[in-house]
Amino acid sequence: MKIQMMTPRPLPPAPSSGDRLETAFLTEMLKIAMPDQSGTPFHGGAGESQFSSFLVEQHAAAIAARIDLRLDSRLEVTP
Repeated sequence: MKIQMMTPRPLPPAPSSGDRLETAFLTEMLKIAMPDQSGTPFHGGAGESQFSSFLVEQHAAAIAARIDLRLDSRLEVTP
């Protein structure tokens, strides 16, 4: 059996400061907008409570990748 070496995938480009700002802004907005599921019978328990912030952040990153809030144009750049 012959084993072939896999070539590593190139890393995606690092998000700009404007993209990170939009993600942080949308994360805070989604924390307010998404209802708390802790009292429902289908709640995931302590594990869901611990990891829900990661899910909210991923949702915010996906939204920020799709739309442009143009928050980066409001950043002041000082030399």
